[in-house]
Amino acid sequence: MNQTQHKVIVSKFGGSSMKDAQAIRRSANIAKEKNSSVVVVSATYGTTNQLIELAQTARLKEWSESEKIITDLKEKHRSIAKELGADPDTLDHIESLLSELETLAKGINYLKDAPKKAMDRLQSLGERLSSPLMTVALRELANDKPVSNFDVRQVMRTNDDFGKGIPQIEEIRALCGKHMLAAKIGDGVFVTQGFVGATKEGETTTLGRGGSDYSAALLAEGIGADLLEIWTDVAGIATTDPRLCSGALPIGEITFQEAAELAIFGAKILHPTTLAPVQRVSIPVFVGSSYEPDAPGTWIKAQSEHQPLVRAMALRKDQALLTLTTPKMLNNFGFLSRLFGLFEKHKVSIDAITTSEISVAVTVEEETLSNQELFKDLETICTVQMEKGLSLVSLIGNNINHTAGLAQRIFTSISNQENEPPINVRMICLGASRHNFCLVVKTEEAGGAIKRLHKTFIEEAQ
Repeated sequence: MNQTQHKVIVSKFGGSSMKDAQAIRRSANIAKEKNSSVVVVSATYGTTNQLIELAQTARLKEWSESEKIITDLKEKHRSIAKELGADPDTLDHIESLLSELETLAKGINYLKDAPKKAMDRLQSLGERLSSPLMTVALRELANDKPVSNFDVRQVMRTNDDFGKGIPQIEEIRALCGKHMLAAKIGDGVFVTQGFVGATKEGETTTLGRGGSDYSAALLAEGIGADLLEIWTDVAGIATTDPRLCSGALPIGEITFQEAAELAIFGAKILHPTTLAPVQRVSIPVFVGSSYEPDAPGTWIKAQSEHQPLVRAMALRKDQALLTLTTPKMLNNFGFLSRLFGLFEKHKVSIDAITTSEISVAVTVEEETLSNQELFKDLETICTVQMEKGLSLVSLIGNNINHTAGLAQRIFTSISNQENEPPINVRMICLGASRHNFCLVVKTEEAGGAIKRLHKTFIEEAQ
């Protein structure tokens, strides 16, 4: 096939799209209709959680408890394979993976320890089990092209940070050119695994929870795709979480920058790191529902014709606010470097930040409060106050930092309304991005804040 005539599409299907044989067939039909070159799959629905539970059970409890989970995993994947009509070679392959799963669990049980390297190997089995199932379903449909179950570890090169491997971009691109040429030129369809990678030495790694979307984007960049499709159980991106606000509306088109801000600040439909690879090379992204494949979905592009002041809103729960104070900050230099060096040392990510003459306030994930070593280090250079039970509410849009009167409209919106009490804002963050305005509020008030803001800036703006 002439390469210039072949549109290269990478399609990724999440766990809900791989729930059972029916869902897998539905997803395979979409891949066939879209003429996908590479099909990236997550583990079957709930499997990753089961694998994590298995590791914890094997480490802490009697082996008989682990056997129950293993039996359930075996029965689930054998049942789907049988219903899909898997051939003997595929059935043998699935059995070998299930055997590997049991062996790893026995090792964890014997050692009473689950090191990150073992956890990555164990968790990788979710996707390594689901990809042959999708391969079977797609082979039934794609008679014109060979469909192969491709081991992504041949190309998804990462470092050896087990648990959250860092992709090696140039190596991935080179390896994709070497091993995935058939998909690139249209001579075959590759079904492969999201979330999974490998070091140069061949040790299995993972990209961290939610890493399947990221894997698909890296592969799209690596083979020079024309389009990345993300298929989930919802028909695209909405203006906010419909579970929080019944007035949430579908978004037909959104820019990379806006979508990235949404993902970072709490929108669940995309993993926060997904868009970086495709944004680097301007590959458009389509987000749709495998349950409603004909629904409009959402297009993510470099530019959008319609650029509203507020496009969407996101909520990030389980936040803690740290107020770090010292008089030494006043008219001094180098303090912020020392302060952020401590967060880097302990690998703690900061979500939002504000400063005054002698204080710095930052938001972090609430689980950070258990990091005693971090706080010991912080207390050597400042006093630390901690508040928990907070959430980060973000308004995502365009030209936010240069719109007069926006802050007034925001605070008016969350003041007294319909006999409801005002919502107190603990911190705001504005100015660093033209796409984002952040508020920190108590978690029990966050849903109400979203509803009021959504009504003002989106529902009434229609």
